[in-house]
Amino acid sequence: MKKALIVWGGWDGHQPKETAEIMAQALTEDGFAVEVATSQEAYADEEKLKSLDLIINNWTMGDIASEHLTPLLNAVQSGVGFGGIHGGMCDAYRTQTEYQFMCGGQWVAHPGGIRTYTVNIGPEPDPITAGIEDFEVTSEQYYLHVDPIIRVLATTTFPDYDNVVVPVTWQKSYGAGKVFYCSLGHSADVLAMPPVLTMVRRGLAWAAKG
Repeated sequence: MKKALIVWGGWDGHQPKETAEIMAQALTEDGFAVEVATSQEAYADEEKLKSLDLIINNWTMGDIASEHLTPLLNAVQSGVGFGGIHGGMCDAYRTQTEYQFMCGGQWVAHPGGIRTYTVNIGPEPDPITAGIEDFEVTSEQYYLHVDPIIRVLATTTFPDYDNVVVPVTWQKSYGAGKVFYCSLGHSADVLAMPPVLTMVRRGLAWAAKG
């Protein structure tokens, strides 16, 4: 049985407990043994982390001490999968550039606050997005600075910002580890939307090693 660790905390506005519960339930249904932690101390034991198949960081903003970050980075580089959603992954630990490098992107802004926008699937077909059509969501529209190495699976367009196209969902590698991210999931109801949760659970399964 594959093993996953979810660490949640940070800013309460992103409902880290509730979104962690949704991901934990989905992973359990998909055959994972899931451990949920509310302290970064869960990252301190590097050997334990390396025994896992998947790590999910769900901790918006805040910071992380080197004795917790270094084992996390080393574990993913060694081949443990890493994934997450929204600010819990790509707006965590803003001063930690190596963490951002692992993630493949960093939140910059969400112009207009809560708004209705379209998520466009593609440009490349992939099992993570198979059968999912373009869809609308009412939530924060994340503008992110991204690593050009990411493989983009879904995008969104900012009509009031020169129609720039920004990735929503991607996959990449960090050392031997596979990394998955979806910028949706501002709140539990958004994460629970069928197209969102389908992408997330497939992406997390893809990232898991083995």
